[in-house]
Amino acid sequence: MPECQNCSSFVTRRYVRVFTPEGRDTPRVCPSCEDKIRDGSDVRAARSTRGN
Repeated sequence: MPECQNCSSFVTRRYVRVFTPEGRDTPRVCPSCEDKIRDGSDVRAARSTRGN
């Protein structure tokens, strides 16, 4: 099962296919990550909380 490299949360194979660079099996961040977000092709620290 794929999981996030940052928070170890489960992610679906569809999420991996859409949001992970070619040749990678696990995403660097996911929607469960509160401290990091995707920013284009990079990952950066979140500037504010996500309001969960």
